[in-house]
Amino acid sequence: MAQKPKVDPQVGRLGYLQALVTEFQQTESPGERGGMGAGSRAAGTGFPRHCPLADAKEQVLANLANFAYDPSNYQYLRPLRVLDLFLDCLSEENETLVEFAIGGLCNLCADRANREHVLQMGGLPLIINCLSSPREETVLSAVTTLIYLSPPGPGRHPELTAQPVVQCLLRFSLSSSTRLRNLAQVFLEDVCSPRQVAEARHAGAHSALGIPLPKD
Repeated sequence: MAQKPKVDPQVGRLGYLQALVTEFQQTESPGERGGMGAGSRAAGTGFPRHCPLADAKEQVLANLANFAYDPSNYQYLRPLRVLDLFLDCLSEENETLVEFAIGGLCNLCADRANREHVLQMGGLPLIINCLSSPREETVLSAVTTLIYLSPPGPGRHPELTAQPVVQCLLRFSLSSSTRLRNLAQVFLEDVCSPRQVAEARHAGAHSALGIPLPKD
């Protein structure tokens, strides 16, 4: 991911982040008309991975994701609807944009207000879809985000522990990647009940279907 950019003291943190959001929205793919609103549900850009426009969007999104590391930026990122922008990008065909977007969401979901917003916006299915990414970093961020979105005790969203999700995490727990294997185990122990894990393991033993493991 790109290094965290320096903020111009003349415009301040909010002005700089606003400029990044505007730049991302105005960087269009060939044939597109109009910018993509941060809260919209636009389709994937569809431009080639190595197109200069694709590289420009990737750089801007990487910068926004880097700012999401610092909780002091949440007061600026929320009103600029950066969470919605990240959610929009999870539907992109460009795997790099998806990786940066889920990485940014993962950082933001350490905060309760951000977690509630993601759930209210229906972001859970988009995050679950990231489990099928061929990129390990994307999958790691997705699993971590799902753990953040699971509150302790009762009241968990049922999609979090749906059988296909639990089966997927069971497969990840067998990964050759130490990071993915350990993170999957945390999910299975902290988010799922022993019964849910047992049922998913039993169902998986009778099915050839499964989300492929990401590439190392």
